Amino acid sequence: MTLDWPILLPFIFAGLMGLAILIYVVLDGFDLGIGILFAFAGDEEQDTMIAAIGPFWDANETWLVLAVGLLLVAFPLAHGVILTALYLPVFVLLFGLILRGVAFDFRAKVPAHRKQRWNRAFFAGSLIASLAQGYMLGVYVLGLATGLPAMVFGALVALCLAAAYAAMGAAWLIYKTEGELQEKAVLWLRSALVFTALGMAAVSIATPLASPRIFDRWFVLPDMVYLAPLPILSALLFAWLWWQTFHLPKANDRHAMLPFLTLAAIFTLGFAGLAWSFYPFVVPDRLTIWQAASAPESLAIILVGTLFVLPVIIGYSFYAYRVFGGKASDLRYD
Repeated sequence: MTLDWPILLPFIFAGLMGLAILIYVVLDGFDLGIGILFAFAGDEEQDTMIAAIGPFWDANETWLVLAVGLLLVAFPLAHGVILTALYLPVFVLLFGLILRGVAFDFRAKVPAHRKQRWNRAFFAGSLIASLAQGYMLGVYVLGLATGLPAMVFGALVALCLAAAYAAMGAAWLIYKTEGELQEKAVLWLRSALVFTALGMAAVSIATPLASPRIFDRWFVLPDMVYLAPLPILSALLFAWLWWQTFHLPKANDRHAMLPFLTLAAIFTLGFAGLAWSFYPFVVPDRLTIWQAASAPESLAIILVGTLFVLPVIIGYSFYAYRVFGGKASDLRYD
């Protein structure tokens, strides 16, 4: 049996791009969330929060670069359509990422009386980047629609994604910190979970209403049976995590990593639901992955390069998280 590479290669790159987006949302989600939580923390707590993400946050953004790069080289038609429709929110996203990157370094180098302004800039950059990503998700779910209803829905998803990132940040702090800050992180997680659940519910309701094709995939047998485990498992995980927030932190810091892993599982289930809903389209109801894909010969060359780059990124990520595991230590700049 011979492989049909013109069919298989776009499918492989769609999977790689989806994987990169999912990993980015989980990993950069927690450090964006910690930036958002800066608004509720004191000066010393902010230093500890920075120490909790310092070794990781730059590497986490590598996954966003990889995802956008794969979209550009593997699906150039889709890249043009999506970025044209989302030009302004993409600009806002880049502004937010640049602002938080500058603030991350400057807060450690300016005189003490100016440190707070860069802390506020780090919070602002993290919030702006999170809101921009949420707005883009909302508009994408509606098929890149324009007009006031799409903008309002995009704004709702933006707020809820920012809350979801804050929940991820709080869960990471439960794992990386101890004492009073860890107890605060539990309260932050409990509050953020409400808005996270609201956001996932809003996207779940809007997605089938935005497209008759998706509605049929969700509510017509047998597809309905295949999809049903995703929302059921998500609801159970939300309920379990909410219950856990009343029992954390535990003695000897047991299960401190479980809130983060649970949220990562919820994000994965939500992403799987979106992937199931939009497949095989890369631009909703406009371009399939095969219509938008580059020539098979180009994809074959790109795949060879990806097979060299991807293991390096994965290997470095595992190494960094292993070396800098454990509790965040006091941050020192001398």
